Amino acid sequence: MTTNNDQPPKRHVAVCAFPFGSHAAPLLLLVKQISTTAPDTRFTFFNTERSNASLFKTNDVNSFCNIVPYNITLPEGKPIGPGNPVMMAIEHFLEFSPTSFRRAMAEVEAQAGIRLSCLISDAFLWFCSEIGQELGLSWIALWTAGPVSLSTHFYTDFIRKKFGGDVQQGIGGEKDTLQSIPGLSNIRISDLPMGIVTGDLKAPFSQMLHNMALMIPKAKAVAVNSFQELSPLVVNDLNSKMRLLCVGPFPLTCPSEVHPDPYNCLEWLDKHSPKKVAYISFGTFLTPPPHEIKALAEALQVSGIPFLWSMNDSAKGNLPETFMERIQDDEKIGKIVPWAPQMKLLAHPSVGVFVTHCGWNSMMESILTGMPLICRPMLGDQVLNQRVIETDLKFGMGIEGGELTQSGTINALNQVLASEEGKQMRKNVEELKMLAEESVKPGGSSFKDFNALIELIKSS
Repeated sequence: MTTNNDQPPKRHVAVCAFPFGSHAAPLLLLVKQISTTAPDTRFTFFNTERSNASLFKTNDVNSFCNIVPYNITLPEGKPIGPGNPVMMAIEHFLEFSPTSFRRAMAEVEAQAGIRLSCLISDAFLWFCSEIGQELGLSWIALWTAGPVSLSTHFYTDFIRKKFGGDVQQGIGGEKDTLQSIPGLSNIRISDLPMGIVTGDLKAPFSQMLHNMALMIPKAKAVAVNSFQELSPLVVNDLNSKMRLLCVGPFPLTCPSEVHPDPYNCLEWLDKHSPKKVAYISFGTFLTPPPHEIKALAEALQVSGIPFLWSMNDSAKGNLPETFMERIQDDEKIGKIVPWAPQMKLLAHPSVGVFVTHCGWNSMMESILTGMPLICRPMLGDQVLNQRVIETDLKFGMGIEGGELTQSGTINALNQVLASEEGKQMRKNVEELKMLAEESVKPGGSSFKDFNALIELIKSS
């Protein structure tokens, strides 16, 4: 490979991805942005074949310049039995990927003739710290979620020692808050992701998160898709334990390619009044159970609130027949699509609320578009994100009882779209939007942290 100026690369950076959920895509976005400032550097993107094929599409290959995808190989997995097939695939990956990444790095060095100078990885891949030590490389970790969730994992041992016994024995503790951890005074034990004090703490995924918490202070830097002003107490505390670099929000610092609008969502929104439409999306990884999908549809039908719903085709069967008939009779009432350009929709003046699973990427996009949220979290850091949104940032709310019901959903929609409290939520998120935009301007906090990250890589 040659660089943009047809000169051999001066340095070679290994990038190791976690190929599940929404992890690999933001890592590639970050590396792509860094690569534009380092045209004399080769970035080898180590990932599974399936994930790389999705990320590096044939028609986009020229846009990646000095980033080279490389497929790692894993042994054949066991036949899929009962249980969660995704979690089984993750556990298989965690078991064999350390050896596979090591082997792939040696192969690439031999083929390219350029020694590795730096190692960037998803923070989940804690073993990259050990690989970096073995090869004499600096390790830079990317935490794809926010500083608050990183802090809860960093303090895992402290939290387990103080609260874990009672919670595991079922004798209370779930409503206790993390008063003694800076910036987490409103966080309850029940808000924490599984694997810290709840769930199977010996499961491979839980052990991965714990090992990450132990290893991550050893990283040369930990990049986070956030900006300092969003969680200043947490950021300051983590910075005293590790070198934390807030290099987000990614839609501003690492913008992705412009997405088309194949289902004419924006044209449909143009026909509606300002801030009256509910946009609904629960991501691509999970969806609420069938009875909640039905309850949400019934709430929309009873309330008469126009909606645009991004939904996998497989979930459509859970919708009431009368609901689908109503849409077909009057398309202005609602629109269901298998995919939508989310940032464009959230920025459209007709959209007044985002009903979401509260994943970190969606949370960042809502801030950048000034959009209040109704949250129905399902896994990972999503419950924690909801708590932060409700108690600290105050630009959204959860559903009463934690599940989508007809009455609870109608109440939440009316509160955000038509109450004084909803107006205050919108004002709060607009203020956060301005802080985010200031952070990426020259001299802003994210601008400085991103440049610091680039210098670390160039000096490796």
